[in-house]
This record gives sequence, structure tokens and C-alpha cells, in this order.
Amino acid sequence: MPWLAALAALTALRLAVAGLTPLAPDEAYYWVWSRDLQGGYLDHPPMVALFIRAGTMIAGETALGVRLLGPLSLALGSVLLARAAEDLFPGRKAGPWAAGLLNATLLAGVGGVTMTPDTPLLFFWTCALWAVARLHRTQDGLWWLAIGLFAGLGLASKYTMVLFGTGLLLWMLLDGRARGWLLRWQVWTGGAIAALAFAPVVLWNATHDWASFAKQGGRTASGGMGQSLRYLGELVGGQAALATPLVFLLCAAGAGAAAWAWWRRRDSAALLLATLVLPGAALFVWQSLGSRVQGNWPAVLYPAAAIAAAALLDSVRWRRLRVPAVALGGVMCGVVYLQAVAAPVALRRGQDPTLARLGGWDDFTAAVAARARQDGAGFVAAEEYGLASVLAFRLPPGIVVVAMDPRWAFFSLPVPQPGVTGLLLRSERRGEWPPNWPGAEAIAGPDGRLLRSRRGIEAEAYRLYRVTTGAGQPPAAVLPRPGS
Repeated sequence: MPWLAALAALTALRLAVAGLTPLAPDEAYYWVWSRDLQGGYLDHPPMVALFIRAGTMIAGETALGVRLLGPLSLALGSVLLARAAEDLFPGRKAGPWAAGLLNATLLAGVGGVTMTPDTPLLFFWTCALWAVARLHRTQDGLWWLAIGLFAGLGLASKYTMVLFGTGLLLWMLLDGRARGWLLRWQVWTGGAIAALAFAPVVLWNATHDWASFAKQGGRTASGGMGQSLRYLGELVGGQAALATPLVFLLCAAGAGAAAWAWWRRRDSAALLLATLVLPGAALFVWQSLGSRVQGNWPAVLYPAAAIAAAALLDSVRWRRLRVPAVALGGVMCGVVYLQAVAAPVALRRGQDPTLARLGGWDDFTAAVAARARQDGAGFVAAEEYGLASVLAFRLPPGIVVVAMDPRWAFFSLPVPQPGVTGLLLRSERRGEWPPNWPGAEAIAGPDGRLLRSRRGIEAEAYRLYRVTTGAGQPPAAVLPRPGS
């Protein structure tokens, strides 16, 4: 099939981009997770660490190894999404278009060449959607076991997967034909499988004062009306940009069409799509009225919305938008790939997110290594967990990297030896006050400042301090190094 050939070529391109661009700080942080595997972490469940460990076992501790399963899982997920569309709406040839619309979003296209918890989440969400579509097509209750497995693995990726279970339950309660499943043993066995897959995360939280559940459950905040409207505007505008404008329009219209199809025709497949999109969308809108919603959070709504757009928007007016939507999304993803790899356009930090996250790490870490050797530093330290993780991943072998943050207390990593003097890097964005390290000595003059830049444009500036380990130092850990 031509679309499968296009998907294979796109996956090859994504693998190349994944190998050519440096790790972002968060990705390096998750690589540290993969070197200290646990049932959970303060920030998220552990699946991203397992994805990275599998990738680095195949391709080594390189940028490609860390990200390897991103492009591959997106490719497989795209095939399963297409199959789900065919099972839910046979004969409409919606599968390739659904996969095309999803791949045209920046959320998938850029997310597919990075490694974050959203990477396995989107994959297992799509797998679960495919399994539900198989259930709907075959009426074979054993598919509930696969649904439970994928739902549990999704929960072990990111807690947002709970929205899938909520939508699925709502579908069964509202649809008379699906309601009968609630009396079948397969549903409850699938639920038990999901709970078993998620059990390591629960156990980790139970032995760590429920730290991760508390952190993720306490994100909502309240603000005034002006702030609420600003956050809502950011949510809508951000999704229009990250999904790309035409894909966002088609997906939003598709979700509405799914709700209308159920209301008018009691279409069970349309109701399934509506319950997997609209409750989650309503939750994010509600949350935006009190706090900022990160742009990547609603990514899980797009697989079902893409199927709805491809299968239910069948008028000529809507069908004419498919090709421009996929083309525009492809061009936008291509521009981001090109800027990330080669930076042909010199943009400032506020205009180019690839500069802030990816720019200048080669020269910067080489300069840090040179300063450490010049000062005879026994270690290099950083307060920011992302910066410390990048240094641990990129500095030459033999340099000890110390990370300072209370979150490292949740890891099984060694602590620094006392009485050792090292070099602390501190971003100037953290302000002028001194670091939280007793006796920290600022290095004066030009020698006390390092820049990270790309093509002469500053990405970040850092101040240097001499610090000594010992009594009164903040919580710290010695990070693993590649190959150690």
C-alpha cells in the first residue's frame, strides 16, 4: 500500500533526526531513570525508562539509542490506528487518512523523535483503542484481556491513561449494546490485568509516601478571571499550533460529528470515539480555568479524533481539507526537524524552542570539561535536574557529575564523598541569589561565566562556583555515566 511505504520512509527520516539531534534535558533525565530502574519515580510512572533501557541495549547509550523506540512505536501505532478505523467503520477507507492526520500533528511528528513519558503513553493508548475496535468488530470478549493489558501498560506510562478507562466506562454505560459487557467475566478479568500491570507503580508509591500520586494530583490551581481566560486561550491556541491548524479543525469537527452521529443514529462506534475525546477535552478546558495545561497533555485525544475526522466528515467540503491538512502538517514537522538538526534560520531563544532545548550542547559540554580540568575539579555539579542529567550523559568519561535536588532522594544513587571540591554550574535564569550550598564561592570575572550558544545566538548563560562536599550541603546524588 502506498501509505505504508510513506510511513516507512517517514519512520526512517524520524530515526535519522532522532540520531542527529542532541538530547534535551528532560530526555537526559529519563535516561538517568533507565540506569536506576524502579517501579515508579516522583514525576511519572516508569515505562519511559523501560523504553529507553530497551533502546540503549540495541543502539547503545547514544541519542538514537535513547529515542529508538519513539519512531518505531509511532509507526506501529499508526498501523494499529488505521486498522482500528477500518474495524469501527468498515468500507469507508478511513484508516490511512486517520493515520495520516495523526502523523501530521507536531504532537506526534515531533514527539515521535523525542523520548518522554508521552511516547509510550500514546503508543499504548493507540494499542488499547485498536483492541476496543477489534472487540467492537468481532464481539469476541477475549479482546477485553488485551484492552486491560494495554490500559495497564498505558497507566504505567503516564497517569493520563485513566482518561481512556473513563471514556470506555462511559461508552458502556451509554450504549445499550455495549452495556451487556459489564456482566461478562472478560471485562473484570481485563480490569484485573490492568491493575496487575499498574501494581508496581502503586507499590512504589506506597513505599515512598505516595509522592508521585501527590505530585501529579496537586497540579490544579485557581486564579482570577483574567488569568483563567489567558490559560484557556493558551490551551486552544497551543493545540491549534501543536496539532497544526487544519488537523486541529478536522479533529475538533470529527469529535463533534461523532457525538452527533450517536445522538441521531445511536452509532455505537461513533459514541466510542466521542467518549474517548470529549470528556478528556472538557477536563482540560476545566483545568485551564485554574492553571496552565501543558501543550502535550491533550495528545492522547487525537487518535480517536483522527478516526472520527477521517470516517465521519464525509462531505465533499470536509474531504477536500484532508490533503492540505496532511501537507501543512508535514511541512511544519519538516521545518522543525530541519531547524533542530541544522538551524538554517538564526532565531533567538524566545522564537525557537529548539535553541533552548537542543542548541549548543557539544561546545558547551566541551567548555565545561576544559574548565573542570583547568580547576582540578573533583566533580561537576548542577542544581537543575535536566542540566545535571545532560552533563552526565555528555561529559567525557572520568568526570564525576553531582546532581542537587530533593528529587534525587527517591533514587538508589550514591551520594558524593565528603571533602571534595568541585565546580557548580548555575543558570543565570535562576536569579542573582547564591546557590543553596554552604560556602559556595563565586568565580569572578569572565572565567566565572559560560555560555551555551548556537551560531552565535545565546541559548543559556551559566555562572560558575567552587563548592566542597560535606556537612550542610543540599541533597545530592552522583549520576551514572554512559558505559559505567
